Amino acid sequence: METEVKLTKLAQCAGCGAKVGAGTLAKLLDGIPTRSDERLLVGFDKSDDASVYKIDENTALVQTLDFFPPIVDDPEMFGEIAAVNAISDIYAMGADPKLALNIMCVTKDMPKESIQAILRGGYKKAYEAGVIITGGHTIHDQEPKYGLSVSGFVHPQKFLTNSGARPGDILILTKPLGVGILTTSAKAEFIDQKVMDKIYEMRQLNKYARDIMVKYEVHSCTDVTGFGLLGHGYEMAQGSDVTIHFMTEEIPYHKEALSMADLGMIPEGAYRNRKYASEGVSKTKKINRALEDILYDPQTSGGLMIAVSENDAKNLLEDLQNTIPCAKIIGYIEEKEEKSIILE
Repeated sequence: METEVKLTKLAQCAGCGAKVGAGTLAKLLDGIPTRSDERLLVGFDKSDDASVYKIDENTALVQTLDFFPPIVDDPEMFGEIAAVNAISDIYAMGADPKLALNIMCVTKDMPKESIQAILRGGYKKAYEAGVIITGGHTIHDQEPKYGLSVSGFVHPQKFLTNSGARPGDILILTKPLGVGILTTSAKAEFIDQKVMDKIYEMRQLNKYARDIMVKYEVHSCTDVTGFGLLGHGYEMAQGSDVTIHFMTEEIPYHKEALSMADLGMIPEGAYRNRKYASEGVSKTKKINRALEDILYDPQTSGGLMIAVSENDAKNLLEDLQNTIPCAKIIGYIEEKEEKSIILE
């Protein structure tokens, strides 16, 4: 679908690259009072993907909100990607999403057709996820933004967090990295449409990975989005009080992102992620700077990073690869060492 308005030209940052850095966010939240409630199982103090509130012995409510500026020019595709990204936080908690509200900012000169196309894309992916969009809120802004507030449900003893990884666990990633670098390159017109066509797994719901992983002994999970692989890995390692060993040669990424990183096509968010996590990272060998940039690259609608019991890792990977061929084992968990992350 073509549009006269180049959506990405209306935004300073693209997708999850607009996300406030984890270090800055922690400072902003420092000192904010939190209310105690025995039914609140996960709150914002946990640095997790969504909140979890126990309703009864069999049901907990899981809630999240995510929105961002355009990452592609096609408005319907932007709507799809934004919806998939928002719903992903529910899947990362091992939960089942059910209800959503639109959150949208439009510029005064945006054509009605573009606005409708964004909403249509969101509704399309929500329908695929089994989610009902029941309303929302729209305001005027300097640049367009779109996303969803999503509610889901899970058994209060079966939800996953990003702080449950255990020594001996194996790490699996379900989508390749490099999206932030490639979309930055596309905005600067350094890559063509054929390359962009390769990264549209951003429209792939993490529903299918979630439906498979909950059948196995998974201890922890997070989706890899704005903080990059190493930012989210750092949160998982610190929250779980373990050390993550990433096998860098096994980590899937878009090959074109490596050459673009060599040219300096690095989104601002990658530098924020490096500043946040690098003190907790050590290396056992020399790693190409461009590859490091990919590991810090902010992803939009990225894959799930799953910490699974070693006994279940092989079967989970095979099951995932039947539906998601790019899923790969990328690392393993050890007892806490001096650094939170070791790149091998």
